[in-house]
Amino acid sequence: MLTPKVAFIVFGVHKDGLKDPMGAPFIDEALVGRAKTALRSAGCELVEHDVIVADKQEARQCFGKFKKMDDIDAVVLFSGTWVWAAHLIGPLRDLHRAGKDVVLWTHPGSQGWRPVGGLVMHGALKEIGLPHRFVYGGCDTPRDLEQIVSYCRAGALKNRLNMSTLGTFGGRGMGQTCGAADPSQWMKTFGIDIDSRDTGELLRAAKDVSPEEIEQARRRIQKLFAETIPADAVAERSLRLYLALKKFVAQERFDFYTIQSFPGLGDEYSATCFAQSMMLEDGYGTSTLGDFNTALTVKCLTDFSNEPVYYGDLQHIDKTNNEIKIIGDGACPPSLAGKLGPAGFAQHGIPTEGEAGGLSVKLVCKVGEGVLARLGRCDGRFEMVITRCSIFEPPAETLPQRQNECGIPFWPHGFVTAHCDIEALLQAWNNEYACLGYGSHLYEDLKAFCEITQIKAIAL
Repeated sequence: MLTPKVAFIVFGVHKDGLKDPMGAPFIDEALVGRAKTALRSAGCELVEHDVIVADKQEARQCFGKFKKMDDIDAVVLFSGTWVWAAHLIGPLRDLHRAGKDVVLWTHPGSQGWRPVGGLVMHGALKEIGLPHRFVYGGCDTPRDLEQIVSYCRAGALKNRLNMSTLGTFGGRGMGQTCGAADPSQWMKTFGIDIDSRDTGELLRAAKDVSPEEIEQARRRIQKLFAETIPADAVAERSLRLYLALKKFVAQERFDFYTIQSFPGLGDEYSATCFAQSMMLEDGYGTSTLGDFNTALTVKCLTDFSNEPVYYGDLQHIDKTNNEIKIIGDGACPPSLAGKLGPAGFAQHGIPTEGEAGGLSVKLVCKVGEGVLARLGRCDGRFEMVITRCSIFEPPAETLPQRQNECGIPFWPHGFVTAHCDIEALLQAWNNEYACLGYGSHLYEDLKAFCEITQIKAIAL
């Protein structure tokens, strides 16, 4: 999970121990301390400014310092008491233009006139159109704290994507219209460069993998599976492709990637299922079929979560109970296996989609809370569909029947209950793929990411 580095700044005119007519300090130092502790406990790394900002000179010094710190992801402006907005607005605008996202936090309470300071700054930022998130909430209220932290994490992801490289191996797979990318749009929206390589280079790299490298990989990977890794030529090609892919991505300094899979490698050498499974396990953002939108969704979920991500087909949706089956074509991180059994092996099994065959992963996803999401485009404009979900395991006695329903029981299955209006989800969805991330916080993180990058969030 991302740990955002956050500048914590308190502002207010009546500072340095100045007391109100009742004898209480305007700025509650104990409250400021609790606010900082809460942010740290929620996963933020704080860089504190030791001067409470009140006038233009202090604002220029404070915001100018953080502007030069490239590793600062976001700024939390904490309302200590009231302030003259004109003293802060110019330097704050300059800081935001340097890529630092702004959270304006007002802790409720009459003492100190904190709401006045927060609202006058909120209005000033709205007046000049400076994007920010205004949070009026307590440090001891999880929902309010989540609004702050999710925005900071989203800012960290935005900064991580800026000047990153998305690699693509081969062209478009299976005629994916809803996964295509306009490189200029990606650069404009995210700062991401798209770079391409022919799958022939990857194939040559796979053939050059040494027997010693294969043996080392077998020993490492075996720990994730209950079954012995097959010793046949099909399994060896799958291992070679995984090792070649990992080396190639590192060599080319791709931050994440997508691969055509078939037609191409899946017909000539090996299906990519196992390689993709292991790259997801290793924490890489990726997708098959040259599907750029799925690749970025997986990248977002991977960086926001402590668990690997599973992407697969929305193979069946039951509108009567909001149950969805996600079945990928053999690609799934093996550590997501649940109590119904550890991860095993199968063959890709579809001659029309990768005639060369290849290892695939067999499992049922473990129980948990998370999200289903996918970035897409509507009339050329980015949007992301997001819904909360619960991942469940069906009763063991019914599992064979549930797996047989799709006709390909040996591919990985995820059983999910979507917490939304299922008809609205179907109408908003933008592909056959769904990206499944574990973690209840992901819903707010993705919403915040859309807000910061000005993508339409369809949060159901």
